[in-house]
Amino acid sequence: MVQSGEEVAGKAQCVLVVDDDPSIRRMIVAALKRDGYTFCEAPNGKEALELMRKEHPNVVVLDLMMPVLSGWDVLQARELEPELKQIPVIVISANRAPEVATAVDKGICAFLPKPFDIGALSALVRSCLPMSGARSATAAGGDAEVPAC
Repeated sequence: MVQSGEEVAGKAQCVLVVDDDPSIRRMIVAALKRDGYTFCEAPNGKEALELMRKEHPNVVVLDLMMPVLSGWDVLQARELEPELKQIPVIVISANRAPEVATAVDKGICAFLPKPFDIGALSALVRSCLPMSGARSATAAGGDAEVPAC
């Protein structure tokens, strides 16, 4: 099933949203639905890595501070797996410590400090999509059912 919004080769772009805070995931997913993306969610880094390997999302929105496996752990694992390294990552975090610069060195697409503007996140997702082509003029409605990745 083809959804309106970002598409590559007839397939809607998939964004993996990784954050341990369900309210933040809901806010991001609502914006992704409005923009016409498909999405999948993970509450921790362990599930994120499993979904990255299984679903091959087009972009990952990744929090750094999470239980089980942190975003740092995801970035480290990503470095070791060529297939995962090809997936653009947008890091979102309340952490503004100098070590966040390390994330940039690990090849992330962008860093967005929390709290963030959802419009800024939408723009970053668009800019990080690999060769996404032109945006569709008709995005899925806010209440439209959009399938997972």
